[in-house]
Amino acid sequence: MAFATRQLLRSASTAAAKKMVVKHVTVIGGGLMGAGIAQIAATTGHTVILVDQTEEILNKSKKGIEESLKKLAKKKFADKPEEATQYIEKVLKNLATSTDPVSVVHSTDLVVEAIVENIAVKNELFKTLDKFAPEHTIFASNTSSLPITEMANATTRQDRFGGLHFFNPVPLMKLVEVVKAPMTSQKTFESLVDFTRALGKTPVSCKDTPGFVVNRLLVPYLMEAVRLFERGDASKEDIDVAMKLGAGHPMGPFELLDYVGLDTSKYIIDGWHQLEPENPLFAPSPMLNKLVDEKKLGKKTGEGFYKYQ
Repeated sequence: MAFATRQLLRSASTAAAKKMVVKHVTVIGGGLMGAGIAQIAATTGHTVILVDQTEEILNKSKKGIEESLKKLAKKKFADKPEEATQYIEKVLKNLATSTDPVSVVHSTDLVVEAIVENIAVKNELFKTLDKFAPEHTIFASNTSSLPITEMANATTRQDRFGGLHFFNPVPLMKLVEVVKAPMTSQKTFESLVDFTRALGKTPVSCKDTPGFVVNRLLVPYLMEAVRLFERGDASKEDIDVAMKLGAGHPMGPFELLDYVGLDTSKYIIDGWHQLEPENPLFAPSPMLNKLVDEKKLGKKTGEGFYKYQ
């Protein structure tokens, strides 16, 4: 009897361990973030399928991944070009692409969503995939600001749903915020943490709160810099210099806003303001709104708070 019990416990333990290991990853969204996530997952030996709406987008994504791998391989194998080529080929063998998410999720362990920051679009995607993905499959969103709980509620797998917030550029940035919503099971959370570590990243855990850790601190700081400038208390140039030389930041807040994209920052703060309209940290900025209305979105459009050639 004792032997049978030990065997049963060993089998149960083995089955649980197998469920904790993510081997097959489906990344939805071939933009900078999605392509970066797909690249590091493929680099660390995972079988990866990158999904987007058109072959044109996917070809561009794959080209970007190849270019990124070439840069990394050049540093890693400086005097060994053959090994660099083998390294790139090995990574790319782990990566496939598709325009049909429904057809590829049937055998995946983890779905990582990295599409447009629109809650309705994300909910519809997860609702659809929930019907076709296996029971064990974990769903995760790479959102930087939207509530994980609301997305999880669009599915029947709230316990197998969490947040995996990567940072740009994904291949270089070491941090991943692992977000545990109220219904996320401990096993799911631990699986996401283990997956993050398997990618060579450093996980930090956070509850499903607006902005998680980094953006919850960063975005109000950026907005307060804008308000300081709006009131005429200091110039944007002096604020940037002050934070670089006084606080040791690599970029000043206005430089960072232009780099991130003013539309992105506005979208985040507007969303938080809707959730907590009385919170002064989430108050909108007339100056930021005006620049976005004028399509002056930062570096990507050639002008934001600063002008770029």
